Amino acid sequence: MSNEPNPHVGTAVRGKLVGAGGSATTVVRMVETWMLEVPGERVLVRELAPADEAPLVRLFEECEDWFLAATGLPSAPGDVQSLYYGLPEGARPEDKVLLVLERDGVVAGVVDAVRDHPEPGAVAVGLFLLAPWCRGRGLGRRLARSLLARAGDPPLVTATVPAGWRAGERFLERLGFGLDPESGPSGANRRPGPRERAVRRAVLRRGGGL
Repeated sequence: MSNEPNPHVGTAVRGKLVGAGGSATTVVRMVETWMLEVPGERVLVRELAPADEAPLVRLFEECEDWFLAATGLPSAPGDVQSLYYGLPEGARPEDKVLLVLERDGVVAGVVDAVRDHPEPGAVAVGLFLLAPWCRGRGLGRRLARSLLARAGDPPLVTATVPAGWRAGERFLERLGFGLDPESGPSGANRRPGPRERAVRRAVLRRGGGL
């Protein structure tokens, strides 16, 4: 998730986008395109499209600081490809949600989410990444609030953040997430790399944060 200081948490909200009742049978699909209310700017959130591959490669290159913190290596084209097929164990491909954020027509962020994971009615965020030039503007918080509202305020949201990535940790804490005191293996929606760093698990339950 994003941080007013730095919008990458390096994880995804995994779970299902459901209605207020939390029932898996009342799924609320995200609208394909919507605007965030940002004074003086045009900020659009929409589903990922095939034409976004090149802009995402550039975005990942710009976010080298996060990739080094999370994987120990700079980004590579394969990181973009893995967004399309990477899933946590037990998740269904049809529950995958990929969104991009555009600021004034330029791709400035990406969200990788899975519905109904790790349990029915929950949401898990695998990657929540904003470009460096978009950080410190409150966009991450606006985006997070908008996503969870459209998800029907799910009762459980999970995420991870690279251990020691203080910007992401602070961002999650400000949203009301509780962070595990100990770090563990990566839980991202992709196969861990050879230099993959440990992560801290973050949990947000209904009634706290945002």
